[in-house]
Amino acid sequence: METRRRDALEGVKVVEFGGYAAGPFIGKYLANFGATVVHVESKERPDGFRLQYPPFKEDRIGINRSGCFTIHNDSKYGITLNLKHPEGKKLAYRLVQWADIVIENMRPGVMARLGLDFQTLCRVNPRLVMLSTSNMGQTGPWALHPGFGSQLSSYSGFTHLVGEPDGPPQLIYGPYVDYVAVGFGGVAVLAALDYSRRTGQAVYIDLSQYEAGVHFLSPALLDYEVSGRIAHREGNRDPVAVPHGCFPCRDGQWCAISCWDDQEWERLAHAVGHPEWCEDPRFRTAPERKRHEADLHRRLAEWTRERDARDVMWHLQRHGVHAACVNTMKDLFSDPQLLFRRVWQEHEHPEMGRVCYRMVSYQLSETPGSIRWGAPCLGQDTRTVFIEMLGLSEPEFEELREKGVFE
Repeated sequence: METRRRDALEGVKVVEFGGYAAGPFIGKYLANFGATVVHVESKERPDGFRLQYPPFKEDRIGINRSGCFTIHNDSKYGITLNLKHPEGKKLAYRLVQWADIVIENMRPGVMARLGLDFQTLCRVNPRLVMLSTSNMGQTGPWALHPGFGSQLSSYSGFTHLVGEPDGPPQLIYGPYVDYVAVGFGGVAVLAALDYSRRTGQAVYIDLSQYEAGVHFLSPALLDYEVSGRIAHREGNRDPVAVPHGCFPCRDGQWCAISCWDDQEWERLAHAVGHPEWCEDPRFRTAPERKRHEADLHRRLAEWTRERDARDVMWHLQRHGVHAACVNTMKDLFSDPQLLFRRVWQEHEHPEMGRVCYRMVSYQLSETPGSIRWGAPCLGQDTRTVFIEMLGLSEPEFEELREKGVFE
């Protein structure tokens, strides 16, 4: 009788080369469902999140104190390996031979210069699945274009759509497109792994984060293709829903409210104690409400301003109106829905103490996944990986260590 797996990806082996968000977060998805993931860094060039991007524990920069590194790399083994050292490169090949999947998010061309390009690695492991994720993809006139989250969001068109109609474009928070691409990457490597196992063939995936971001704007792209209209900034307004916005509540809180048809509008008017609004010719139909949107928003804000945001939300939801309070980061950590679904899971970290990690955003019925352990300190698992997983002897490991192979 076949033994049921505890984790969906138990037995899958992954090696990561790179850093920051786009590559490691794909590896986190796999690790949270049981894959054995080895995150490769070097002491000379650690993952950029470790030192370059806040927040840091107690606002003190340190190689093992980065919040960003921590939340992208839980449940992984962390090693240091000098890929420029001849012996280090040999060990990298042994890692690849051991692995099912390689994920890298270095700038195009870097892996080839290190002798770790797909053509080389699939000779080492003929069944290898390799995913390269980069800003623009590996080919094309902009393949080497440098950039970070805000540049990708701008290229993809998001920035053009964020802000007030008469104001400048606004950058959206964080490396948004990186996280869009992560979902594509996770699906792609698992599909490729299935193909490789069925056919015995290697697979290479060239993931362009730019193209993944563009995909998320499909409705606006389709509107231009069909009608020639170029979507523009509308602040909190929506082409269909009215009212639609964030409304001020008591003590500086806010509540997002939207009505998508005349029936929902009538429910809102009754919920706020103004059924007469339904008969007001300025508000009776959606086109009229759109023409008088500013006045409508002002009236609704007068009602919300006197109430707690959560009271507004629950009251309107009970009346069948779309409403949600605007949460802060503090609110999210105590949110009963997220707590019920075990989104937040705590683990001890050697330098940061108790850290709250975020589980990936879906659950499987038989193998729900988990945060298995906290993120590694720099080079924490080098000995474990090379001796216990790859089979180096203690004398071999020590000889290589003295040569600087693990720097």
